[in-house]
Amino acid sequence: MSAIRHFIGLEAFEPKTLRHMIERAGELKRAPETGRGALAGKTLAMIFETPSTRTRISFDVAMNKLGGRSIALSPGELQLGRGESIGDTARVLSRYVDAVLLRTASHESLLQLVENADVPIINGLTDRTHPCQLMADVLTFEEHLGAIEGRRVAWLGDGNNMAATWIQAAAQFRFSLRLACPAEYAPEAEILDWALARGADVEVGEDVHHAAAGADCVVTDTWISMSDDAGKQKIEALRPYQVNEAVMAKADRGAIFLHCLPAKRGLEVSPAVIDGGQSRVFDEAENRLHAQEAILLWCLAGES
Repeated sequence: MSAIRHFIGLEAFEPKTLRHMIERAGELKRAPETGRGALAGKTLAMIFETPSTRTRISFDVAMNKLGGRSIALSPGELQLGRGESIGDTARVLSRYVDAVLLRTASHESLLQLVENADVPIINGLTDRTHPCQLMADVLTFEEHLGAIEGRRVAWLGDGNNMAATWIQAAAQFRFSLRLACPAEYAPEAEILDWALARGADVEVGEDVHHAAAGADCVVTDTWISMSDDAGKQKIEALRPYQVNEAVMAKADRGAIFLHCLPAKRGLEVSPAVIDGGQSRVFDEAENRLHAQEAILLWCLAGES
């Protein structure tokens, strides 16, 4: 029996496998017929403990385009809502469906699902990482600017799960990453250490203009996440890290702006930037669909 192909985090992959998924996503975008029917008869169960727009819709449409089907569920619709263990849920779902996607505030819950499931598990977002989003981000970068290897990306703001995933990506795709975050909201040391141990060109500091200088791409995320109750104190700490026209002026002239959405205009990004000519946020959102198709084909159709 072949090993189960989980998609949990970028750190688990050989770079060539991630590169294949990016290239396959681009191919599926250009030529959708190349994936038609590839997952006929397959079913994906999607469990959403937190709200979702892009993850839910993109995976639903992706399964449909590939010939399969999906079922979207919340804990309240499952016995999870009445205290059934994640382990028992995983064992039951493994008898019914071909893969399970989980979007949760707890990375530990995802790992418990993996430990007990006999089918592929996909990380639809946890408080630790968001690898599906990052695959769409790399696809978007390369569509507009060419190969990401050797280029420079700036992350400004909260050192959250998306910042952590960008750090992992810097190691896997070999680009330079400069992060500017308040010290109290810096990325997790464990993930940074993992990337640096693999020779990643990653630098974490507090100087926004230093991080943005010469960047090919400037990235941020919402300051208040769904599981975050830090409120006003956190917002005030992050105000100097807003991506605005002055910040983009420090980046390369041809730089693009990315944001995984949803966005709070006037907080982490100014309206002039997110709605301006350098913004690629809706291309990025669209590319969630194509990245998800490639991930599903790797997990369920054995593509490599």
